[in-house]
Amino acid sequence: MIFLAQAPAHPSMFWATMVPFMIMVAIIYMFIIRPQRTKEADRQEMLAGVRKGDRVITSGGLHGVVVNVKETELVILIDSNKDVKVKVERDAITSVRHKGEKAEED
Repeated sequence: MIFLAQAPAHPSMFWATMVPFMIMVAIIYMFIIRPQRTKEADRQEMLAGVRKGDRVITSGGLHGVVVNVKETELVILIDSNKDVKVKVERDAITSVRHKGEKAEED
């Protein structure tokens, strides 16, 4: 039997294969991971800033005014005429309009 020995790869071959891989990792980080982290940080800041009297919208589509704030949950007044209140998790809030802010007109 004859075994053919291969010549060792040149160091330039290593970099020629690694550079495209490193460029792809950098692109994924810049366009996917970093924006997602920024968006999540903004969301956490929004949820931490919820106060009594703020108008909120839940992920279920309920619109209401915050009447009680606890660490992980909120009590939202849905209908003031019938005194309908709903207890929701803080994470269920998708949008907050703080007291005194103008409504965005479409």
